[in-house]
Amino acid sequence: MKFRLLISLIFLICLRSHGQEPVKYDSTLAKELDADEYGMKSYTFVILTTGDSIIEDKKRVQDLFSGHLKNISRLSEEGKLIVAGPLSKNALDYRGLFIFDIKSKEETLELLKTDPAIDAGLLGFEIFTWYGSAALPTYLNTHEKIQKTNF
Repeated sequence: MKFRLLISLIFLICLRSHGQEPVKYDSTLAKELDADEYGMKSYTFVILTTGDSIIEDKKRVQDLFSGHLKNISRLSEEGKLIVAGPLSKNALDYRGLFIFDIKSKEETLELLKTDPAIDAGLLGFEIFTWYGSAALPTYLNTHEKIQKTNF
């Protein structure tokens, strides 16, 4: 029974993809997005962690995180930061992630230093090179069309 279901599923997938036209390669767009032959490129992936500093003044902490959000907006508007967001509570104390449209870890480090919450030690970070679709930055145009409220 499971075998027949699997064969039927494969058959449906083949039928569905059979009538579709192949995707046409756009060399201009690939060059504009700095894509390699696979349509991919390297980014800098940052995991934000809980920092070492403890600040008791709640107003100061609030101000630092407000500055953190403003910094995210600025870096995004400059086209350097293309993904940012918080993570749910976890055992590793990972707080959020950034994906920078930058290949250099050194340049990423300089940009991270502009974040008030990182500079104050409320947030730490780990930096990695990540290989992903060169089209990733293009999702931001769509996001602007569905976002009602700014941070």
